[in-house]
Amino acid sequence: MIKTEYKYSEITAKIIGASMEVHKILGNGFQEVIYQRALDKEMSLQGLCFSREHEMPIFYKEEQIGTRRVDFLVEGVISVELKALTKTEDVHLSQAINYLEAYNLEIGMLINFGAKSLEYRRLINPKFKESTQSIQSLKIKGQ
Repeated sequence: MIKTEYKYSEITAKIIGASMEVHKILGNGFQEVIYQRALDKEMSLQGLCFSREHEMPIFYKEEQIGTRRVDFLVEGVISVELKALTKTEDVHLSQAINYLEAYNLEIGMLINFGAKSLEYRRLINPKFKESTQSIQSLKIKGQ
């Protein structure tokens, strides 16, 4: 599952593994918050450092214009957006990519627990700018 040519592949593999375990145990049909709580527990067991419901600044032309909470910020570098839908649509993918751009994070994941089989996508921010804005004072579990 780890593809070394992908940035942060070891971390994304752990996130996917934790998500698979949650889906295996809970199946589909619960509200998103139930999967979020279970994934919180499972990622802790996997030894990942993360923040749940992490408030992130939203920038426009390098000026902060507001904030939005990301479901998980993992290891301070990967945003994880959860869904509990029978089928994800292009709008959900676009939303997750827009968040990456607004947060200026390079890598993100969109995970859907609502389908019969777990669905996940690894996302890359095509507009990522190295160290333009840094995430200040992260409070991440495990640190």
